[in-house]
Amino acid sequence: MPVVTVRVDEQLKREMEKLKHINWSEVIRNTVEAKIKEGSSRNLAEAVLLNERLRKKAPEGWDSTREIKRWRQRRS
Repeated sequence: MPVVTVRVDEQLKREMEKLKHINWSEVIRNTVEAKIKEGSSRNLAEAVLLNERLRKKAPEGWDSTREIKRWRQRRS
């Protein structure tokens, strides 16, 4: 498993040392994992919103599948 080093100021380190029962590596690992999941969820939500906006701009009856096939035929 790779190692990540985190720097904290001396005051924070002293406070952490007072709480010896806490596994700080686990706390940091869980926090990083949660932040990654949050970022992934946000990216998905943004993609859904973007897709909705684009769909609303498309003319009535526009078929994206037909358009993609047309592009592919032009390239071959």
